[in-house]
This record gives sequence, structure tokens and C-alpha cells, in this order.
Amino acid sequence: MEVFFSGLKEAVRLLASGDREVLEVAVRTLEVSGLATLASVVIGVPFGLLLALKHFPGRRFLVSLVNFGMGLPPVVVGLAVWLTFTRYGPLGSLNLLYTPAAMIIAQAVIASPIVTGFTVAAIQSLNPNVRLQILALGASRLQMLWLLVREARLGLLAAVIAGFGGVISEVGASMMVGGNIAGSTRVLTTAIVLAVGQGKTELATALSVILFVLSYGITAFLTAAQQRGTPA
Repeated sequence: MEVFFSGLKEAVRLLASGDREVLEVAVRTLEVSGLATLASVVIGVPFGLLLALKHFPGRRFLVSLVNFGMGLPPVVVGLAVWLTFTRYGPLGSLNLLYTPAAMIIAQAVIASPIVTGFTVAAIQSLNPNVRLQILALGASRLQMLWLLVREARLGLLAAVIAGFGGVISEVGASMMVGGNIAGSTRVLTTAIVLAVGQGKTELATALSVILFVLSYGITAFLTAAQQRGTPA
């Protein structure tokens, strides 16, 4: 317990003093996880809409793959991305390994099945008659999709929250493809692992508190957007 309170005091000190290294790592954490979440939404929401609204051979198999992907071990994803972008990999010529871009790609791979799965569930939970009523009123297909997205906004924002939560706390894939390089690819989770390895328990606890506050702050903001207009 004493270690926790010491870490809490250290976190307050680091933030109050505007520690440049800590702020840089915190901002990079937000950039990497935020862009990865955005990419997963761009991929996952349209794919989830397709799986929820279209019926075609192999659809159930794809849904099962999405559900399986929601529990993908991050370290396995990290290995797959590492093999893809390593010097002799299929995309090695892009020289993305050990860069923030590689971390964003790895985290997007982790979050995309989560967003897709939540999207499928959100759309399928709507009353099937809603879709028919929208079309009967003369709406175009794009208008119908937009109205369905608005109708399922609570579930879709839950998808965004779950996707963000899945990547901001991730460490295995980030360390594998990013390398935890100071001033370049170090984020809060990998910095915590490094501090623990160096025996700097107080610093590790302080960084954990900062990560917790940062993660909760973004989640609270998204939750406020999700619950807007609903009874308190």
C-alpha cells in the first residue's frame, strides 16, 4: 500500500512539474491508441454492417472468425505484424518496423475484430421492422444505413470504447513491433514494463496511475457522448 501512495505522489509530481519525458510518452500513447482506434472504426463498422445486414454463403463462418478475433492474444498479433514488416518480410521494404506506424497497425489489428463484433451485435439487436419501415418511407440505401447507425449509436459507441480499451492497455504487440525506443516508440505501457525491469517500482506505479487516469478520462468522455439524451 505504501508503494501505491508513493507512486500516486510521484505521478502528481511528474504531472505538476510538466516532466517533458512523461508528457511526451503520454501524448504518444494517446496518438498511437487514438489512431489505431480510429482505423479500427473505419474498418470494423462498415464490415460489421455488412455482416449484420447481408446474408450470403460463409457469413456465419466470418462472424465466428470475428468473434474469435475479439480474443486474439496481442503478442501473437505483434509477431504476425513483426513478420510482415521485418526486413525479409513481404512488406519489409516499407521500413515500418520499430516505428509508431507499426504500433498503430498492430493495435488496429487487435481492435478491429472488437469493433466489428460489437457493431454486428448492435445492428442485429435492432427491431428488424425498423429497416423495412425506413425503406418503405422512400429512403435510399445510404440513408437507411445512416439511420440504422444513429439508431444503434449506443452499441456502436460501446464498440469504440471497447476497441480503445483493448489497445491503450496493450503492451506485448507494441513492444514487439515498436521496440520501446525512447523518444520514438515508447508509450506508457512499455515504459511501465521497463521501469519494473529496472526495479523502479515507484516510477512504474506513477506511470500506471497516469495511464489509468488517461484511459478513464477518454472512456468517460466517450461514455458521456454515448449516454447523451438518455435518462440519468
